[in-house]
Amino acid sequence: RRVFMAFNLASSSSSYSYSYTSSSHRLVSSSGSHRVCLSGHRHHHRRRSCCRLWRVFSVHHMDPSNGDVTREFRMRNASNHPAVGFGTYKCGYLPPSSAQAQTEGDANPSGAGPSASTIVASALDVGYRFLDCAQFYNNEADVGIGIQNSGVPRSELFLASKCWTTAIAEGPSAVRSALCDTLDALKTDYVDLYCIHWPVPHGRHVVAYKELLKMRDEGLIRSVGVSNYTLEDYDELVTNDVAEDDLPLVNQIEVNPLLYRKKTIEEFQRRGVLIQSYRSLRDGKAFEIPTIVDVANKHGRTAAQVMGRWLVQKNIVYIPKSVRRDRMEENIDVFDDFELDDEDVTKLDHLTTDDALETFAQLYRKCVVRDTQWDGTTDGVRTTFTIH
Repeated sequence: RRVFMAFNLASSSSSYSYSYTSSSHRLVSSSGSHRVCLSGHRHHHRRRSCCRLWRVFSVHHMDPSNGDVTREFRMRNASNHPAVGFGTYKCGYLPPSSAQAQTEGDANPSGAGPSASTIVASALDVGYRFLDCAQFYNNEADVGIGIQNSGVPRSELFLASKCWTTAIAEGPSAVRSALCDTLDALKTDYVDLYCIHWPVPHGRHVVAYKELLKMRDEGLIRSVGVSNYTLEDYDELVTNDVAEDDLPLVNQIEVNPLLYRKKTIEEFQRRGVLIQSYRSLRDGKAFEIPTIVDVANKHGRTAAQVMGRWLVQKNIVYIPKSVRRDRMEENIDVFDDFELDDEDVTKLDHLTTDDALETFAQLYRKCVVRDTQWDGTTDGVRTTFTIH
């Protein structure tokens, strides 16, 4: 049985709200703002859209700070999502279970490059406003410092993060704690988007997702999404009584011309789920592919810009990453005076091989249980799912 208490403490300069449950309680203050992370409920008035927007569509928005045109996508909850973001994976830190760390035998190489705070501050100075973060990346505190050092107001940012498999497998309290740690690290009272990182089996991802919905209703999350979900994982939410209006707004998956799962992407979009792309630039490993080079030469653009433009023309969020400022500027420049024609798009669409799809399937089976008690086994892992 849960006991819930709430009271307010007010002073001339600030107001604190404190709540308590028998299972957990927490009062947090950061940057002059105050919020509560707990397992109970908080009174929060959340405006719901009066109409259902099942079609994901794009809008143009003028950024008065630099005069550039920024493309955004509209989500089902009527919130705008930037079409281009900046990825923070491996910025200043290599997670211990990442493939690169295991290959190189070093989870956190000292002096291996600029810190995440330096990289993020530079990206924000270039003009990025959407930062893609995650508990697994283990660098959110540095990302928060970079945001603070940049001087960019919170109101101009779209901050997204993801809950890792360890917390998902452990249960709702661990999921809640993970979000609270992210909010502390990023020095914010809320995130614009929070996602389940991988669909951990045995129903764990469903339970975790429902906890995200509770935290959304408490005002800690603006939009709820998922990452690395197959259509079957999404359907598992549906069959476990997640209401239609509460289904994921976003699914972040790997998308690039070398891994284009057309059937999956188009079906998610048909259901009103906005697709985010990670490994948008394939870690630079696709820049010498003749087809991509030919299209780039045709338009007087770089391979990276062609790959980015290919994504946004498909209404897919493009998330490049680089530690170099010149490449940050290059990567974000995919809108002005640049459009791929139907022939270009068709050529890029057909670069995905059967081997690439099989590699994806193997990675999915491994990662849904990665860093959990089922790591290294196939216990609970789907044997069949939509690959294409």
